[in-house]
Amino acid sequence: MEQITWGDFEKVELRVGTILEAFEFPEARRPAYKLKVDFGEYGIKMSSAQITKHYTLEELPGKQIVGVINFPKKQIGKFMSEFLVTGFADENGDIVLTTVERKVPNGSKLV
Repeated sequence: MEQITWGDFEKVELRVGTILEAFEFPEARRPAYKLKVDFGEYGIKMSSAQITKHYTLEELPGKQIVGVINFPKKQIGKFMSEFLVTGFADENGDIVLTTVERKVPNGSKLV
């Protein structure tokens, strides 16, 4: 594992946002949802996430998640992803979202 400096870590904008809406993403190569997330002062951003094994569209709105908001936008088919949704793979390789234990203001940075 390569070590990084504190300065390297500070460059990564890991921010909390609240999912406003979740949509089907039938064009995705692997099953995924589109997410519309409110990052407070950083705006409302869209991304996709391969989280269909653990989450339904109905349970996602209102959930606070952690995203990287300072990566360049990424084209995924006809969809433009504006941030990276973070999560961890379970024992089967299915993604579990990175969330916060208690509600915090949207846009809060991981410190």
